[in-house]
Amino acid sequence: MSVRTRFAPSPTGMLHIGGVRTALFSWLYARHCSGTFILRIEDTDRERSTPEAVRAILEGMQWLGLTPDEGPFYQTERYDRYHEVIERFLAQGLAYRCYCSKDELDAMRAEQQAAKQKPRYDGRCRHRQSPVAGIEPVVRFKNPAQGEVVVQDLVHGPIVFQNMELDDLIILRSDGNPTYNFCVAVDDMDMRITHVIRGDDHINNTPRQQNMLAAMGADIPIYAHLPMILGPDGAKLSKRHGAVSVLEYRDAGFLPEALLNYLGRLGWSHGDQEIFSLDEMVEFFELKDVNKSASALNPDKMAWTNQQHLMQAPQDRLAAELSIQLAGRGVDVGNCDLGLIVAAQRERAKTLAEMADNSLFFFSAPSVYEPKAAAKNLTPETADILVAARTELIALADWMPETIHRALQQLAESRGVALGKVAQPLRVAVVGSGVSPPIDQTLAILGRAEVVKRIRSAEAFIQAGMPARP
Repeated sequence: MSVRTRFAPSPTGMLHIGGVRTALFSWLYARHCSGTFILRIEDTDRERSTPEAVRAILEGMQWLGLTPDEGPFYQTERYDRYHEVIERFLAQGLAYRCYCSKDELDAMRAEQQAAKQKPRYDGRCRHRQSPVAGIEPVVRFKNPAQGEVVVQDLVHGPIVFQNMELDDLIILRSDGNPTYNFCVAVDDMDMRITHVIRGDDHINNTPRQQNMLAAMGADIPIYAHLPMILGPDGAKLSKRHGAVSVLEYRDAGFLPEALLNYLGRLGWSHGDQEIFSLDEMVEFFELKDVNKSASALNPDKMAWTNQQHLMQAPQDRLAAELSIQLAGRGVDVGNCDLGLIVAAQRERAKTLAEMADNSLFFFSAPSVYEPKAAAKNLTPETADILVAARTELIALADWMPETIHRALQQLAESRGVALGKVAQPLRVAVVGSGVSPPIDQTLAILGRAEVVKRIRSAEAFIQAGMPARP
């Protein structure tokens, strides 16, 4: 059997974390089995589906690198096919037209609730012979009245539903629009889907879809219903837990492979390994290793995973990504070698956005100094150290981290102090705070002329704060 999986989002909102994990697991399983991964846009909810959401889904999938082998397909472009199957169902007695009015259905539901029964359509139009004037009917699938439906679920094990608990589902609305569950069943048959991997909020849809697939004479797919992702507080993941669209993670400076790594481990495991490349996840992924219980989103773990990938990613790629982040902050990088900044910062930042924020000082001299750092390091006692350091740096024949480090080390030794007593005042002078990459790397990236200019500004700052001499 050639494995065929599908990711089938509804464009009624942005592509979010839960949807991405579903797409990832479907993609991984298809790749693991040398199968086919299909993208299907389930846009039959015309009132809530939007072109913006479709674009966000496609852009998100492209950014993540979850490229489909077939698609995207759109359900709204397959209406003729759905109507063809409905007409066949009607002709074969597998469906019927229902003329029940809204008032009649409301009354039926009220009677059932009063009798403490589960509200469900009672099939009263199953054997109706003639239409009802003035009412545009819906079409209902004639669900089997007896027996059971067994869902063979690779995550939860076999799940049994009694047919008597499943009412006759509407498959065509009175306005001529086919309904979600029916369209899904037809699509899964036509697209020869072998494995349906989706969230466990769809479990109750599955027996209905299986019955319709059986009525069409189709092979029943194997199902794997993934447990939901919870927020850090254990509640259902929602907007209040952070990013709504996966593209917000892109804008926040996450690498796509890092996000996929984190989501892959959120409900699946391979031994104790935490960091995976995409190729490794493809190699090791098995649906039998998916957890049955829900997983909680951990922003700190997600950021840590991203940092691990930042430390491994090619430097030139990160430089290009950092350029985008800096441009978003209004920074003109000019001729600056961003690869040097990446090398200096990659182990100090969890995201590219954090790296960009931490690197702004490379492009703009400090207009103010962080008060605590200045109070400790820009003082009359350190003024002569800055002057001496400036003199040594101006005299260097070779402006490289190694020679800068050697000059500062020799200056510290000549004064009988630790290197930090020289490096920290310099750092505050050129950065504006007490935090930066190693001082030799920082100064090398800034360039001699800029470093000297910033040291002079710090000297002036100290001079301005000194008490007047007699």
